[in-house]
Amino acid sequence: MFLTISTTGTPERPATDLGFLLHKHPEKVQAFSTSHGTAHVLYPEATAEHCTAALLLEVDPVALVRRGKSRGGAPDAALAQYVNDRPYAASSLLAVALSRVFSSALRGQCTARPERAAQPLPLRIEVPALPARGGAALVRGLFEPLGWTVTLRAVPLDEQFPEWGESRYVSLVLEVPDGKLTLSEALRHLYVLLPVLDDSKHYWVAPDEVDKLLRAGEGWLAEHPEQRLITNRYLSRRWSLTREARQRLELLRLADADDTDVEEIDNAVADSVGLDDTKEQPTPLAVQRREAITAALGAVGARRVLDLGCGQGQLLQELLKDARYVEIVGVDVSMRALTVAARRLKLDRMGERQAERVKLFQGSLAYTDKRLEGYDAAVLSEVIEHVDVERLPTLEYAVFGSAQPRTVIVTTPNAEYNVRWESLPAGHVRHGDHRFEWTRQEFRAWADGAAERHGYGVEFVPVGDDDPEVGPPTQMAVFTKSDGDRTDRTTDHESEDGVKAA
Repeated sequence: MFLTISTTGTPERPATDLGFLLHKHPEKVQAFSTSHGTAHVLYPEATAEHCTAALLLEVDPVALVRRGKSRGGAPDAALAQYVNDRPYAASSLLAVALSRVFSSALRGQCTARPERAAQPLPLRIEVPALPARGGAALVRGLFEPLGWTVTLRAVPLDEQFPEWGESRYVSLVLEVPDGKLTLSEALRHLYVLLPVLDDSKHYWVAPDEVDKLLRAGEGWLAEHPEQRLITNRYLSRRWSLTREARQRLELLRLADADDTDVEEIDNAVADSVGLDDTKEQPTPLAVQRREAITAALGAVGARRVLDLGCGQGQLLQELLKDARYVEIVGVDVSMRALTVAARRLKLDRMGERQAERVKLFQGSLAYTDKRLEGYDAAVLSEVIEHVDVERLPTLEYAVFGSAQPRTVIVTTPNAEYNVRWESLPAGHVRHGDHRFEWTRQEFRAWADGAAERHGYGVEFVPVGDDDPEVGPPTQMAVFTKSDGDRTDRTTDHESEDGVKAA
């Protein structure tokens, strides 16, 4: 299997920046092991004017058979183990290799050129052999709504025998002009749509595939005209999973159309169950959470505040209303979230004096970042539960050990309260992307440990109705450190933009 990614450049923006964005050096040939073979990355051309990166997946057919997951198209199941297209035509095997080899680029992260990762660039992607179950019309119907110019050439069954006709494969060229798509968006399109066109995944589709689909489809899948077909094929026609995916996509679509956080929609649905319309509706939990955070910030006298994992900017919007905050910074790993936040805050129409108070930039708490140092307070509102547990020490050090704000406010769901949500099935978390949800004891144990390790004191505040049996729906920890305990933690290993691995 083979594909190429090409871009053009200018003297101010050389094409070889593609190497930084992909985290693969143009002067090297690199190899990566996958579960079904070896992926190779090389650059056939790398100049300031034009750069091409090639991904070659060398599939081991024996490994496919041994794993019992080959789904060849031959009618004879026994023969299909030996005669099939899996080692050659782009499929879910290539999509998995994309995710394995270009994981940082897929997430839109680039430590060496963070500003370039957020910028659209001219792209040309070529896939010489692509299964097209549904024909050329389907290929165009999947890619053209996303801004791609699609060029297709049917692959004959045998060039020596044209009378045999065309195969079900096409040679695909995708092109998009500068200003349309970022590299991350382009790779996420491929990650989802290659398996969709092949319509035959090489691995068992588990429930976590819904989360993978929604992460890769962020910003485009909810509004795609072929959303139903994409979810159905990507999830191997598993009805329960496709239904869940469509429901969550509909929530995302409604939230985006109304500039509302998905969580607020969920809260509104959950809070309204069984309520009389004539009664006063309770304050949504998301609003109560922001009120608790602003009260805590006011209590410590914070004037310069970080919102880490700011999402679509609801808290930023609230803080801007209060003149006591002279600098408000929103940080998020998702460029789409930052774009929505900028629209919510009306940054393009904001007066100069007001605009000086607010900044938005892309960043990840998987890295220490000098831009986060020196602030009065940092807020992580409903953030930690989206991080894998084994990566929490990295986040902890980036915030408490490196940035060291005087105050850190952390909110997270209280798992004990979940029994009070009538619409939440037993044993389920509140959001599909939550890696965990802690009980009050588990949260206190983590917070006390983090405070002790980094010289902070910590207090716990309930958010929402404090149920006498299961506690509040949201738990909040307020960490404080005196000025005398703050230290300067710079090293010679930091890059010129101040970002390094934690």
